[in-house]
Order: sequence, then C-alpha cells, then structure tokens
Amino acid sequence: TLNLDPRSAEQALTPATRAVVVVHLFGNPADMQPLQELARRRGLLLIEDAAQAIGAQYRGQPVGSLGDAAAISFYPTKNLGGCGDGGVVLTSRAEVAERLRMLRVSGARERYLCEDAWGINSRLDELQAALLLVKLRHLDHFNRRRRQIARLYRELLEGLPAVPLAETEGATSVYHQFTVRTPQRDGLARYLRRQGIGCTVYYPVPLHAQPGIGPKSLVPVPLTHAEQAAREVLSLPMFPELTDAEVERVGRAVQAFFRGDAGR
Repeated sequence: TLNLDPRSAEQALTPATRAVVVVHLFGNPADMQPLQELARRRGLLLIEDAAQAIGAQYRGQPVGSLGDAAAISFYPTKNLGGCGDGGVVLTSRAEVAERLRMLRVSGARERYLCEDAWGINSRLDELQAALLLVKLRHLDHFNRRRRQIARLYRELLEGLPAVPLAETEGATSVYHQFTVRTPQRDGLARYLRRQGIGCTVYYPVPLHAQPGIGPKSLVPVPLTHAEQAAREVLSLPMFPELTDAEVERVGRAVQAFFRGDAGR
C-alpha cells in the first residue's frame, strides 16, 4: 500500500516524538488500529493527513475521524476540489477546534485582538465554500466511479510487471490516484507519453531526502522502502469522468509496452 507500517513507526520513535502523522496515501486508508494502539500506549497525538482520501473508510469509519485531528485538501484536482486552494481540519477535541479557529484568523478570538503570533489568514472564502457544498452532494458518486475505474485497471494489468498498489485490509479506498509499481517505470512513462497518455510520478523524492528537510530530519531508521518506491511508482490517469474506453486504451498501452510492441 506504501502507507505507514505500524511496526516501522514504533521503531522510529524517539524520546522527542510528540505525534505520529499518518498519510492515507492516494486515497487508501492506512492500517489505523495498530497506529491508534501505538499512540495510546506511548501517549502520542495521532494526526491524519487525509488530503487525498475524503470519503474513504477504514473498518466502517470515515477517515478524518480516526485520530486527534485530520487535514483534508480541497485543491482542484482532489476528489472534492474547489476552484482554488482550500482545505479543512477535522477534530473531535473541543480545545483543538477552538485553537484552530483562532489560528486561522491571524491568531485572534476577538476581531483585531491577536493572541498568538503564529496565526495566519487561512479562511475559506464564500465562493469556494458554495462550490464545494454543491460538489459534496456528488462525492459518493464520484468516488464509486473511481473504484469502478480501478477495478477495470486491475483487470487490464493482471499478470503484468506493473503491479497496482494493494488496498488496506478492511478499508475502502477512494483512489485519488491509481498507482502501479514497476522497475521499468521511466521507460513505461516515456512510452505512455509518446502515445499521448498522461502519467505522473507521485513522488520522485521522498520527504526525508528533500533538500530543505533531509539534513534536519534525523531519521533514526533507514527508509529504504520509501526510496525504492520513489524509483518505481507511476500514477495512471484517474478521474471520474474517464470512460471505460479511455481506461482500456491506457491498459492496452501498458500491455503493449511490456509485450515489446512498437518502438520504445
């Protein structure tokens, strides 16, 4: 799944650790129960990065309700996207909600009275909210279509060396991206693009290797799985308006690449 491994997470904890941030990558929920138990046992906050996963579920519970707080993105390409940047933070903790409301308005509870210098201006404007409220009514339909597309992709790619990521057991993915792994990633990407088929690498450089973060990250365990995945992952076209015929065209092109058909 490329999601956080609970066993590896525990090995990476240090006395300085205060929270575990769990990414529901590409719309597929992480395995949350052992991470919840880890957070309780070690007295840590559990934060969900659900930016790509609105509408996904883990063991019958929606993502965003499984930790102390969760972030969801309304960037235009997300499953529930606006006309511009935006997002929401979810929490069931009253004190967290109060502080977040203050921080999003220049650190103020009262107008023109700044209580926290770390506050920013991060309000969602009314135009975005109005659009998102309309699109929200269609979210379940859009997510069901994404799952239909994913099933068709899996049928078309069965047996090929472009292996789709697994779904977490007991979870319902909403397939923000449909991502495969192959050691021939770069060659496959070049071939698809020559056929006029868009494809993207999410993400080419792991977080701990980013120039602005790497030297400061002090990662106490090797992250070889993340580094290998960054060399192998490729996301194929995925959005609810895709027709079955378009999905089949992508699948046939991947098949042709691995058969060696046409010039590469």
